[in-house]
Amino acid sequence: MKFPGLRKIKHYFPVSQPKPQLPSFEVCPQMDTYIVGLDQTIVDVVATVDDAFLVKHAIPKGLSNLVEHDKANIIYQELIENQAISDHFAGGTIGNTIHNYSVLADDKSVLLGVMSANIALGSAAYHYVRHTSSKVDMNHLQGVAGDIGRGITMITPDGERTFVIDPSDMDELEVDYIPTEIVQSAAAVVVSAYPLRAVDKPIQQAMLKTLVDAKQKNVPVVMSLGTRHLVEENRAKILETVKKYVNVLAMNELEAEALTGFSDPLKAAEAILDYTDMVLITAGPVGLYLCGHTEDNVKRETTNPIKSASLADFNQYEFSRPMLREHCEQSIKVYSHIDPYLGGPELIKNTNGAGDGALSALLHDMAANHYHKQVQPLSGKHEQPYLAYSSFAQICKYANRVSYEILVQNASRLSKGLPEREDCLEEAYWER
Repeated sequence: MKFPGLRKIKHYFPVSQPKPQLPSFEVCPQMDTYIVGLDQTIVDVVATVDDAFLVKHAIPKGLSNLVEHDKANIIYQELIENQAISDHFAGGTIGNTIHNYSVLADDKSVLLGVMSANIALGSAAYHYVRHTSSKVDMNHLQGVAGDIGRGITMITPDGERTFVIDPSDMDELEVDYIPTEIVQSAAAVVVSAYPLRAVDKPIQQAMLKTLVDAKQKNVPVVMSLGTRHLVEENRAKILETVKKYVNVLAMNELEAEALTGFSDPLKAAEAILDYTDMVLITAGPVGLYLCGHTEDNVKRETTNPIKSASLADFNQYEFSRPMLREHCEQSIKVYSHIDPYLGGPELIKNTNGAGDGALSALLHDMAANHYHKQVQPLSGKHEQPYLAYSSFAQICKYANRVSYEILVQNASRLSKGLPEREDCLEEAYWER
């Protein structure tokens, strides 16, 4: 597990110690610290077209269109012939998140989902594997005869974006391909709300089994909401799932409003914390909020300027560390907020994946806590059953920095980790 900051103590391998074994790319539940992510495996395709192309294929402009596989193939082949495709990106909110986690932690993660059994050069599956970190263990994917999902973004000369979604076999994940031991030995399990709308598809039951397995062994469950429209359509089912299984909920401000009815992120977070233990809300140019619970007896006051908005002095205890409500004798709600890193980039090249980047930083901190507890169980850092290694305020800094890195590049996934001196913005980051 790679920790941000300068933490190297030994710079050599003592000759008195046995030589280390060759590294394994497959996760070993009893040895490794890792997270597990379940996702609808999908590739994002970006293409430039004119209005005539949309009319020819009867694709409504400016909307997200669910298209049959055969029709999507015809559209895709014509885009190739016209040399209209500019980029292929591995997609999926959870795929993005665990890829980013493995880049940040320089450590293993496990992806659960489907993958084409036969991967052809240039296929969607080929591009997915090509753009995913080698530290992501794909050995537990379910092979399918068809293709993984494909999302085609078609940009017309006026800048309007039109989406064609081809699910193909991405929802065919069977319950039998959920490895219980892998799930129950993880530092955290992360899923999205998207499978909740996949009615009558195997992936819905597969996700349920993952959640049940995690809950049996008290593995923290993290859920990312999809889009505002998804939340509006499935609000009751999402809230039921969150209340029963989820410890950490991640979303943007629009999804938070759809879930709670509050447009103000603080008020939305306050409401959501009645259902779960921690919430991460990204709010674009406003920055991001990380809110949760801690034990009243161990709360820590901030030395940062006190902020007031819809909640007075809301960041007063942001130097506290997150805890599960059930582990608190007297829990209090804690709120932390941070403005965009460096005021935000001068030029935003891509907004897709910024929230996934912030979530990967939070997961890294949670996994670091899990790892440190294993190797230093008597450390004062574990006098309480904390959910994360750092304080709310410090996790905000880290998540904010990772989001910035996504915003200044074209892709929705990190291509490399943060600069060594900037991993935590200060060397004492992990010691607070």
